[in-house]
Amino acid sequence: MLDITKKDPEISNYKDVWVYVEQTDGVPQPVSFELLTKARELAAQIDGKVAAVSIGKNVAHLADEAFKFGADKFYIIEDEIFADYRTEPYREALSELVVKYKPEIFLIGATTQGRDLSGTVATELRTGLTADTTKQDIDPETKFLLMTRPTFGGSLMATIYCPKHRPQMSTVRPGVFSAVPVESPVAGEIIREKTDITEEKIVKKILKKVVSNESSVNLSFYEVIVAGGKGMGSKDNFKMIQDLADLLGGTWAGSRKAVELGYVPQSRQVGQTGQTVHPKLYIACGISGAIQHVVGMQTSDTIISINTDKDAPIFDVSTYCIVEDALKFVPKLIEQLKSQKLAEVTNER
Repeated sequence: MLDITKKDPEISNYKDVWVYVEQTDGVPQPVSFELLTKARELAAQIDGKVAAVSIGKNVAHLADEAFKFGADKFYIIEDEIFADYRTEPYREALSELVVKYKPEIFLIGATTQGRDLSGTVATELRTGLTADTTKQDIDPETKFLLMTRPTFGGSLMATIYCPKHRPQMSTVRPGVFSAVPVESPVAGEIIREKTDITEEKIVKKILKKVVSNESSVNLSFYEVIVAGGKGMGSKDNFKMIQDLADLLGGTWAGSRKAVELGYVPQSRQVGQTGQTVHPKLYIACGISGAIQHVVGMQTSDTIISINTDKDAPIFDVSTYCIVEDALKFVPKLIEQLKSQKLAEVTNER
């Protein structure tokens, strides 16, 4: 039986916590800075440093942002060949960096690019990868990274660790952690590396780029989110969800069940198979609180839930619980808020 209290001597040379700073045309993904914030916490527990790593045509300018969020080092590879994301060259470049510098932990955002890249890099390095995690901890005894994610369709939470291989790799969904700058950022060390990857070695070629005009929304940008579930009864009833969100200066969303019923577009889904959010205020209307939804919003500062079932699981994570039919309660709340706003405008005059 494996003794998980001891580290394999062959992995004792691995140290530090790395974060992949994803970028497109030089613009970083916000999740990268969320992960750098978490990396500071993890690094402190394993007596390591925090390092950011990025690959692209022009990425050196991202160093200032990386240091602002706590990176001690910034590894970069810049080359024309990385102007657009392709799996093969990014995989080779990133894998070479890991082999050379040996990070103990490597965190990557669970974006479209991050999911594609992390799996192929983990395979190249022959290490484990825990995807779509919602929680990261360091075991106090073994110092292994404990990676928690929903499993069995969101009905259970599993904690996974990787005792025999390095780095310990994990993808983390955007919005799980908050991006918090350090109080006194300092310029860290920039390590530039080169690549011998040539276009001739790459099988895939980009023949054409098409920019989609399809509307999408990043729910993690909003401080107030009003979400509806199956209990809203119909797509038309989501108009009151939108109205309430507008009055509160936020945006609207829905549960997986609401998406499956056609009430809400998938782009506005909160939960394991949607987006993870942590607004200052989250109002759940007619949402029962399945685990797959809860993992996507449980870190919200204040959660107000409206449900007819007093035993609804959503109440277990809520700050305020309202046992009431959302279809009756929300319209009254909207009218109350409108009256309040009208009174404020009148008083100003």
